[in-house]
Amino acid sequence: MQIHTADLCDAHESNLYVAEPLFKDFGGLDSFCGKITTVKCFEDNSLVRDTLSSPGSGHVLVIDGGGSTRRALIGDILARKGMDNNWSGIVVHGCIRDSRVIATIKIGCKAIGTVPLKTQKKGVGEKDVPVQFANVTFVPGHYLYADKDGIIVSEKNLLAKT
Repeated sequence: MQIHTADLCDAHESNLYVAEPLFKDFGGLDSFCGKITTVKCFEDNSLVRDTLSSPGSGHVLVIDGGGSTRRALIGDILARKGMDNNWSGIVVHGCIRDSRVIATIKIGCKAIGTVPLKTQKKGVGEKDVPVQFANVTFVPGHYLYADKDGIIVSEKNLLAKT
């Protein structure tokens, strides 16, 4: 399904939040949407791996990596796991690596940038907690819509037929 955030903003401006334009597109899908699942971690993607290894049911994984640009929280292996497990997309408040390969994987992926260094594995982090960055609070169970124009979040499914 092709998402057009500008059209959603025109139709639902009072019911959504628009993320600051901090993110670059890296995934093989130009647009994606779904219910939000969150992981909060810092330079440790252990919980990210566990989450993307589970069924995604079309959800979007929002990762609050504290904006770190020192270590990549997503690489090609995790992006492929996400695609294989039916995750719609991944938003990383931090960096990814293997960007050329991720561009060929049919999953949405937005991040601040790239860095080649992998994370440490300490098993530290939190899942399904509200996280805040880019002037938006990402709440598990709310809806995220993303395309080349940006990221918007709503408490309600903006695409549901009423």
